[in-house]
Amino acid sequence: MQPITGILLKLLAVASFIVMSSLVKHVSDTIPPGQTVFFRSFFAIPVIFVWMYLRKDLSQGLSVVSPKAHVFRGLIGTSAMICGFAGLGMLPLPEVTALGYAAPLITVVLAAIFLHENVGVFRYSAVGLGMLGVFVVLEPRLTFIGQTHLETTAALGAMLILFGALCSAMAQIHVRQMVQVERTASIVFYFSLTSTVVSLFTIPFGWAVPDPLTAAILVVVGLLGGVGQILQTSSYRYAPASVVAPFEYASMVFSILIGYFVFSEIPTPQMLVGAGLIIAAGVIIILREAQLGLERTKARKVKTPVGT
Repeated sequence: MQPITGILLKLLAVASFIVMSSLVKHVSDTIPPGQTVFFRSFFAIPVIFVWMYLRKDLSQGLSVVSPKAHVFRGLIGTSAMICGFAGLGMLPLPEVTALGYAAPLITVVLAAIFLHENVGVFRYSAVGLGMLGVFVVLEPRLTFIGQTHLETTAALGAMLILFGALCSAMAQIHVRQMVQVERTASIVFYFSLTSTVVSLFTIPFGWAVPDPLTAAILVVVGLLGGVGQILQTSSYRYAPASVVAPFEYASMVFSILIGYFVFSEIPTPQMLVGAGLIIAAGVIIILREAQLGLERTKARKVKTPVGT
């Protein structure tokens, strides 16, 4: 294990995704979310393809056991992206980032329901703490009476981000089942391929003809998405998830800096408090799951007969 390498790769992945989100936000006034998803997915494919080739994983990475599973994962993941990209055009970047942290919390609950994972009081308490943080972030958006057009738009954006977080959590649960029989490379590749195809169905809802600069930005969005996926996947090869995963929350620092210097967005104290609660809950869950993983490993060693 090389934990420093794993952490650096994770931070680079987080930075790639935040810069990508910033570019999506920048073009959101002129480019519909479905069209942005197309560029994000289509131009990620060559990056992922080259990565698979360099890893000598091309033949196995292109093979699948269950095409239906990949299509279903693509549909859920594409829905999450469309909601996320739409929300980016309606809310400040730090707020979008904070609400997106709800996805791992929802994943814990869905894992208990659909995968029958044993989720104890400790993790449920952490989920409760995180959901309190979500409410703190959302509270200013919940007063629908007498709102201005901008306030109504922001409220809709918050709902879209939360629905996107739900879709993302559902995708994570599905991926947990898929990895039992599918290779990681094939899951990553066919997600980009499926989301590219699915995004084309949004053409009837209106696509724009981008100017050269906007087109270049959209291409970079796709390249950054592909690079970010690869960096994130690679980070877990060098360090345990319990070491790498908490650095996901560095995205809040990046989003606050970019939001302030690029979009002139100043996060409110209430938003920062809510984000802090969500981050604390996420870190607690990560550390608890790491502890449970160690306990399961020890139990397996105890149960394994000597000499087998």
